[in-house]
Amino acid sequence: MIIAVDIGNTNIKIGLFGDNGKLTNSFKMSTDVKRTSDEYVALLLQLLSHNKIDEHSVTGAIVSSVIPQLDYTFTNVIQYVFGVKPLIVGVGVKTGIAIRYENPRELGSDRIITCVAAEKQYGAPFVLVDFGTATTFNVVNDKKEFIGGAITLGLKSTMESLARCTAKLPSVELETPSKACANSTRKAIQSGVVYGAVGQVKYLIERIKAETGLSCAKVIATGGLSTLLTEVEPLFDHIDRELSLKGLYEIYCLNGL
Repeated sequence: MIIAVDIGNTNIKIGLFGDNGKLTNSFKMSTDVKRTSDEYVALLLQLLSHNKIDEHSVTGAIVSSVIPQLDYTFTNVIQYVFGVKPLIVGVGVKTGIAIRYENPRELGSDRIITCVAAEKQYGAPFVLVDFGTATTFNVVNDKKEFIGGAITLGLKSTMESLARCTAKLPSVELETPSKACANSTRKAIQSGVVYGAVGQVKYLIERIKAETGLSCAKVIATGGLSTLLTEVEPLFDHIDRELSLKGLYEIYCLNGL
């Protein structure tokens, strides 16, 4: 089996792929830069045991990280638990997608790995919207070139910012109210965040397509909150919450490992 680890700002997603290339297991743990390697080892072993996975069955590993402090930590964790050195996604690693970005080193690996999986599964061109701690818009043209996109606050981050940066607004759960014109503060916050995000996504997709000339581009969504907006309006041609893990596996194979 191959283990794929996607280290994000909020969660660490872990997937295991069998010899047939299918995702057989996936689970999450919270991201915490204060945890030691030993603590992550203990958590990982607990998750493997709970899912009845023998660590000796893992023969390869790949890691994508947006938190540089955890790169070294997880390299040690994987080497200790599985006895293999992981491939770290970064400059020089083959992805199958050409990067047309002003400074490629600024581009987060999380944005590329999802695009790799989307191109493999659905084909280019496409606009990929990833709903995570931040919401990112990622554009790949018909030549399989990553040409840019947009970044904005994620849905949960927006909720948390409203509660943290205002004196009287409460922290509320993230769900879709029945009406945009809400008659309570809780529902008004939910309306502003959810319906506002729908409008933002629609406008950015339309503008990106017009600017790039990719009028026929597919619109793909990923991330844990990707299904929330479809309760309001059908915005996407495809929704796939496992794109990051699938992309990591594709990159692992592309690099002959």
